[in-house]
Amino acid sequence: MTAGDEIVACSVEELPPGTRHEVLGAAKYGITVFNIAGEFFALLNFCPHKGGPLCRGRVLPHAISNEAGHWKFERDGEIIKCPYHNWEFDIKTGEALYADRLRARRFPVEVCDGQIVVRIRSQTSVRKSAKSS
Repeated sequence: MTAGDEIVACSVEELPPGTRHEVLGAAKYGITVFNIAGEFFALLNFCPHKGGPLCRGRVLPHAISNEAGHWKFERDGEIIKCPYHNWEFDIKTGEALYADRLRARRFPVEVCDGQIVVRIRSQTSVRKSAKSS
């Protein structure tokens, strides 16, 4: 793995459950790492709907309703709402909640020696794979 293939976002101590940490400049738009109940997930800070800063939106539970005036909330802290047009995405999978065709870009995350490491592809790797296909 080359140096451009991974970034250290922060230490595990710096990201307690229910919080997020933004890494500015990573992967062009920035990457945000979320801690959901002790599991780490990373999303590109780019909404696939209209290009808004997705990861700067509110993290919410998913609201469901079977009838008017009766709401139930589930999956607390697992949904992010884009601040531009309120599109909602599952932080764990990147899937848009109400549009099958859209998905936020996710990145693999691992913990190494107490540090949260996000695996990204370098620009060189992207160019090489595009040429080889």
